[in-house]
Amino acid sequence: MDTNFASIITIGDELLIGQVVDTNSAWMAQELNKIGIPVKRRVAVGDTWDDIWYALDEESKHASVVFITGGLGPTSDDITKPLLCKYFGGKLILDEPTLEHVKNIFKNILQRPMLDVNIKQAEVPDVCSVLRNDVGTAPGMLFEKEGKIFISLPGVPHEMKWIMTNVVLPLLPTKTKTTNIEHRTLLTAGIGESFLADFIKVEEAALPSFIKLAYLPNSGMVRLRLTATGDNKTEILSLLNHHFDLFKEKVKDYLVTDEDLPLEIVVGQQLRAKGKTLATAESCTGGYIAHLLTSIPGASAYYKGSVVSYDNSIKTNVLNVPKSILQAVGAVSEETVKIMAESVLKIMDTDYAIAVSGIMGPDGGTIEKPVGMVWIAVAKKGETVTKCFNFRHTRERNVQLTAINALNMLRIANCG
Repeated sequence: MDTNFASIITIGDELLIGQVVDTNSAWMAQELNKIGIPVKRRVAVGDTWDDIWYALDEESKHASVVFITGGLGPTSDDITKPLLCKYFGGKLILDEPTLEHVKNIFKNILQRPMLDVNIKQAEVPDVCSVLRNDVGTAPGMLFEKEGKIFISLPGVPHEMKWIMTNVVLPLLPTKTKTTNIEHRTLLTAGIGESFLADFIKVEEAALPSFIKLAYLPNSGMVRLRLTATGDNKTEILSLLNHHFDLFKEKVKDYLVTDEDLPLEIVVGQQLRAKGKTLATAESCTGGYIAHLLTSIPGASAYYKGSVVSYDNSIKTNVLNVPKSILQAVGAVSEETVKIMAESVLKIMDTDYAIAVSGIMGPDGGTIEKPVGMVWIAVAKKGETVTKCFNFRHTRERNVQLTAINALNMLRIANCG
């Protein structure tokens, strides 16, 4: 077995019933990958003593570093700390630096009395190394057993991330063997996964054994990720870049970007680079396109705003879509989105405008206009491009696909 794999155990009944979505292990895996420790397994278990104990036994068979998140709080259902104490053969002691830190939080930050139960946050097994937590009350803990490293972290995301970033990640390379892991990513659009696989089969067959190709389809696009692993960084980078260039040339007609970036960032970078501005007029997506764009820091440099014309009265009174058009061809039509785009372009005084109108479902469809039918328009001064799509998925999926395809139409228009 390789000695540099990691496993992540996430603890909590709330994870198993879907009340809380586990984002911790995804973030941890990304950060560990960066320092050359790939994650081999991720396991979620409930707040059950036997299940946690079994998971520790099982994961230590597969990895040299085992992470545990969750169950370090002061309440009765937080059993991770006493379990780890027994698992590693220690006893709980009061860690004075942690206790002083907890007292300081309650006195100077929370400004409320500290309860006896809060003192328990400063108790740690005497067989662990304490990992300080400057942004919370529960410290992390590091154990070593039979050549394996076990690291227990709080389940609160911002606390876990602070300890990982400031304590664990700098420490791990001194404790375990790491390797070089390098990624290169191409984002493609306009070609399905199976057709893409057939299109690049020659290039894929030519890959050396230490370079793996992954197909990552999502929202009408396919991401190609090349991953190279090895001890000689110079050698693997040279060959990885060579093969990456071959793939890039092969898919150039479908290429969106050669970086691992979402489409909204790619579009934003293009607009910023060309000094162009954008506005949106959204009906069926209810502001989702605006949300994607404004989730990027600095978007105000190129994005001016949106008219969410969910009701037809807004299309008429704000975006100047004639009632006669709505009565004749309806809101979900080429004529309507064309006027919406051209109107918001003028209202916002931008270089580009996107307009969308469709039927997201699950109700509202007809034989002529089924659920998932969407019209998209992209306008610039003197030219408007329109296109009809038929997604026919769930409501959430239809909204996502509408936004992605609208942004991609803008990307193509802005590249021209």
